Amino acid sequence: MTPKHTAVKAALLGSALAMSSAAYAQEIKIGFNGDLSASPSAQSGQAGVLGIQAAIEDINAAGGVLGRKLTLVVRDDLSQPPKSIQNMSDLIDNEKVVAVLGPTNSGNALAWKHIPNQKKNPSIGCIGSATDITKPASANAENYMYRVSMVDRAQVAGLIAYTKNNPITKNVGFLVETTGYGQGGLKDLQELAEAKSLKPVATEKFGVNDTDMTSQLNKLKSAGVDTVLVWAQGTPIGQLVRSMEKINYFPVTLTSWSSDNASFFDTAGKTLAEKPIFMRTITEDRTPKQQQLYDRLAPKMASKSAFSFAAHCYDALMITAAAIKQAGSTEGPKMREAFDNLQAPVEGIMKTYYKPFSATEHEALTAADYRWTRWKDGKLVTYTDDVVKALKPADFTQ
Repeated sequence: MTPKHTAVKAALLGSALAMSSAAYAQEIKIGFNGDLSASPSAQSGQAGVLGIQAAIEDINAAGGVLGRKLTLVVRDDLSQPPKSIQNMSDLIDNEKVVAVLGPTNSGNALAWKHIPNQKKNPSIGCIGSATDITKPASANAENYMYRVSMVDRAQVAGLIAYTKNNPITKNVGFLVETTGYGQGGLKDLQELAEAKSLKPVATEKFGVNDTDMTSQLNKLKSAGVDTVLVWAQGTPIGQLVRSMEKINYFPVTLTSWSSDNASFFDTAGKTLAEKPIFMRTITEDRTPKQQQLYDRLAPKMASKSAFSFAAHCYDALMITAAAIKQAGSTEGPKMREAFDNLQAPVEGIMKTYYKPFSATEHEALTAADYRWTRWKDGKLVTYTDDVVKALKPADFTQ
């Protein structure tokens, strides 16, 4: 962990501690459990905490919820599933939080998603994007897992649609990392490609800490792959495009949204960072509300490119507050009922939410909220071409 990351983590934990020691009578505790220091995605977790803190400040300034102030309890899970599981039990059983936001890494959410359901304590994801995070344990089972963020399967549907509708596509290849995140993405890629009659001619994998992917790329090159779909975190995608440069092989490269991370840009470098096309929820073309929050948080952010997670987590906290208000209670079952049928619109940073959830739908953002993106001159800019312009909502069918 770099000194800069150490300082940011200390500031986040210190700020949260200051909030929790403010001696609010009958305060309502909200938890955050996610990576703040260990993985390539830690900067996303740091931004998420800043967004939650900003929302809490705004809510408390307006009088709190049910006449009570909100406070935040933060736990760094170090990107380790066992640690993340431990944190969940600590936050719910010991800290008595009424809801947990996070985590940063999808694999950790998948490791502990049974805990919120067993303990009837809502979890609102605002960073991790694995498709199965919000799926119920079984048909008709009570589900306490919600999300205000992108979803892998919706992203994959967009990438598959782009590939299928691109007239230059002849041979497709898949490249994924071997983590739970990568393997979940591969499952979505394979299923949706089959549904669209798109058959990859090659599928290769690499480790999250690999620095040379020329062996995998040479296999794709030999198979004639002209379009590659990549599912990995930011740093390994950066190593991937550097490996492409080594063998002068640059197929059309469509990736997970992790290419928006500063860890990708720093690894790839300014020129190579412009190779991938991907989707995210916010580009440099921010709305006035987004710009206002960006200006407020940017001085505290280690990575400006992670701002979208601050916005997601801000909105997740606002929706949580609305559920508590409607329920008139912080009891988990009553909050779940409110989440599933919110009556009043919730003004967020991403958008105004009208009934964002239902008993069967626990995703607040949809493909309509995604933006095609790429790096240009060191900035995340909206990307468009004739293929993007021709895509229709039906093309994102999952």
